[in-house]
Amino acid sequence: MSSVIQKSTLRQRLWRHVDGFDGPLAFAVFMLACAGLLIMYSSGFDHGTRFIDHSRNMLLAAVIMFVVAQIPPQKLMAWAVPIYTMGVILLVAVAVFGITKKGARRWVNLGVVIQPSEILKIALPLMLAAWFQKREGHLRPLDFVIALLIMAVPVGLIMKQPDLGTALLVLAASLAVIFFAGLRWRWIVPPVLLALVGMAVLVVMEPTLCAPDVDWRVLHEYQRQRVCTLLDPARDPLGKGFHIIQGMIAIGSGGFWGKGFMQGTQTHLEFIPERTTDFIFAAYGEEFGFAGGLFLIFWYFFLVYRGLMIAVDAPTLFSRLLAGSMTMIFFTYAFVNMGMVSGILPVVGVPLPFISYGGTAMVTLGLALGILMSIARSKQLVQT
Repeated sequence: MSSVIQKSTLRQRLWRHVDGFDGPLAFAVFMLACAGLLIMYSSGFDHGTRFIDHSRNMLLAAVIMFVVAQIPPQKLMAWAVPIYTMGVILLVAVAVFGITKKGARRWVNLGVVIQPSEILKIALPLMLAAWFQKREGHLRPLDFVIALLIMAVPVGLIMKQPDLGTALLVLAASLAVIFFAGLRWRWIVPPVLLALVGMAVLVVMEPTLCAPDVDWRVLHEYQRQRVCTLLDPARDPLGKGFHIIQGMIAIGSGGFWGKGFMQGTQTHLEFIPERTTDFIFAAYGEEFGFAGGLFLIFWYFFLVYRGLMIAVDAPTLFSRLLAGSMTMIFFTYAFVNMGMVSGILPVVGVPLPFISYGGTAMVTLGLALGILMSIARSKQLVQT
């Protein structure tokens, strides 16, 4: 008797690692990455090695996505408590002996300087999804209260640093988990109405509330200045309002079709601050116009749509909640960045996904994409 053992080819072995990846999601990211490389070359060609570094960061994010996609969601759930605990401990370490730069204490030196708040963008939604998974089928109001406490600790520590931009991102992803877990509308509507009333009062009372001698107490002075600058950028056009004014001028001057690739005058005459990072959308809008902006918005919406579809089709509650929160990370990044550059939201230092320069943000995006791909693959494995 003889038997024939068929060895799998290299192609078959490689295919096993990418089988089950969500193709439409990957294509949306590819289109955004191409747009990012294009505008990064234009806005950063005379900015040292910014374009090369951005390309390297994208490659790193792709590798991270590929590696994380190989990890089953069940294993991710097992790591939820350790990663969350480590993240909170590091945030406490930042508060006690962290490194201060430009008035903010956000980093800690552990041999390597790290920013622990970035860990919580993934760790907190992971922890909350695991929390609700363990209580599936018998959720009580107390479980939502405990979830809010789990969320409040790291968000409070991040805001204390202060880092309002990162706190908003962590808060949005965490609230998405709590909402998708079944939070009742009667608990959602009152705080939303209160926030709307607060914004209306702020707009009406702007001359009084933004007077130099007024202390808001709940916000740091620089945060108060950002809100007041949003309401009236012209109060300090060459200072705190300069970013918003120049961003709106650049976007408006692009018209419908834009001035053309590498033809942005506001960009290349260096009127746009942070033109390769937080305000890169202004440079993009100037060169590619309204049509280019619609292109980006379409692919961001498509990315969010595919992420939500992955969440809907996920086989477990943990996977559904985690996929929904990871999708909200992309939505919040894009919405807040475009909003602040366009002058409809305060400037909070949030990058535009796959467009802005930034290694830390790109790592976070790679992790979020890897988790979405892992959940998409888990659905196929269940079906087979």
